[in-house]
Amino acid sequence: MDYLKESLAGGVGGACLVIVGHPLDTIKVRFQTMPYVQGQPPLYTGVVDCAKKIITKEGFGGLYKGMLAPLLGVTPMYSLCFLGYNFGKKIFTDESTYRNQNPSDLFRIGLAGATSGFFTTPILAPLERLKCILQIQNMNPPIEGQKRFKGPYDLGIHIYKEGGLRALNRGYCATNLRDSLASVAYFSVYEVLKRKFKTTETGGLAGVVGTLCAGGFAGMANWVPAIPVDTLKSRLQTAPEGKYNGIRSVAKEIFTKEGYKNGFFTLYRGIGPVMVRAFPANAACFLGYETAKKLLY
Repeated sequence: MDYLKESLAGGVGGACLVIVGHPLDTIKVRFQTMPYVQGQPPLYTGVVDCAKKIITKEGFGGLYKGMLAPLLGVTPMYSLCFLGYNFGKKIFTDESTYRNQNPSDLFRIGLAGATSGFFTTPILAPLERLKCILQIQNMNPPIEGQKRFKGPYDLGIHIYKEGGLRALNRGYCATNLRDSLASVAYFSVYEVLKRKFKTTETGGLAGVVGTLCAGGFAGMANWVPAIPVDTLKSRLQTAPEGKYNGIRSVAKEIFTKEGYKNGFFTLYRGIGPVMVRAFPANAACFLGYETAKKLLY
């Protein structure tokens, strides 16, 4: 029964996260996939510039392009995320782990968090591919004969017909690596700050603010180890068929073309919109999760 309640509460939290965070996720993907041309200014100079250009060219709805795919998958995905974390907690932690929170305890909490990545990837990997392609298809003027997709279903059918399940799941291992690394930081930071802010002991507005802060900072910590892998994953998933054979070949191309210094910055390209998005989106996620848990328990 605990597993079911954790799953339901996680689904509520995930829906809150997508609705609040998707516009900045679109900006993140545009940053990550914009072409680098030596000697020419970048297509976007910052978060505000990117948002203005999207709204001017595509309308406000352009910021929500591709949202249907993660929204349709977010309830089962976040259900599995929190289910996976709860499952990992049973394996790696006990009550004293959360009470003491010394370095070895945080390591065990991190392992419990990493477990969630193995639960979410089967759903998230194909949805991520659909989302990323839809988010960038309007970056450049249409080429004659090039197909424009109306939504995730239209795109999913096209990819499946072209290359089957393997094509639909391109970037599966990269997605798993990103999410497992991210979840180590995500749940560890949340548990530490949750205890620091005493969200379970403080009622009313103070408890809500504590949960929002703990969730927001956990969301920011989540992306520190994940953003380089996420950049490689986005490029792999949106590239023409056969261009790359994995994220290692994506990384090799980046460092070969741009050098090590620029290549490093490229891996962290989009960190601005990621961090701007991470706080409110994950604050909403954990508030939704904790509120749903209270109602269910």
